[in-house]
Amino acid sequence: MVDTPAKSDIHSLEVPNTLKLQVTHEQFEQLAIVNRDLQLERTCTGGLIVNPPTGWESGERNLYLSTQLGIWCMENEKLGKGFDSSTAFSLPNGAIRSPDASWISRKLWNSLSAQQKTGFAQVTPEFVVELRSPSDNLQILREKMLEYIDNGSLLGWLINPQDAQVEIYRKGQTVEILENPVELSGEDVLPSFSLNLKRVMETIPDNY
Repeated sequence: MVDTPAKSDIHSLEVPNTLKLQVTHEQFEQLAIVNRDLQLERTCTGGLIVNPPTGWESGERNLYLSTQLGIWCMENEKLGKGFDSSTAFSLPNGAIRSPDASWISRKLWNSLSAQQKTGFAQVTPEFVVELRSPSDNLQILREKMLEYIDNGSLLGWLINPQDAQVEIYRKGQTVEILENPVELSGEDVLPSFSLNLKRVMETIPDNY
């Protein structure tokens, strides 16, 4: 358990993008506690990644994505647990990552100890989604997807509205790239789940 710092111990600091900060796991937890309005991540080498709030387009897309997955999760609670973009996980390689959406089977979740479930759960979700925003570097997202797979994910979707593509990552297989897909299957990982991409790849115009 990490103690919450007193307000008098908290100082504001602006860090330029060119400056790379290294933090320990404990330091990361402290930063996450006092910066709840930011989505923070930690690389496997200790690098701190600060992700500012998304723009309205990405927020709208992620809402439709999370809603569809959430409905499926509620209808299939016995199969596992779903998580939104604010959830961080401690991966086996030491990284702390927050997928835009994720899911863990009930079997894997129940195999974790109480300690492993405390704070940032020490587990890699079996299913992960990253939704590219206009400011995201595609290569960095691809490296992140490969990291998920290397650390135990079975299925991952990199949804890229800017290029009208979806990259599908599977354990032990080459990456599959789909052009202008209309839906995605959860395959054997998420049985019967199908994601309608209409409102995820597109945004509703203001005069709709």
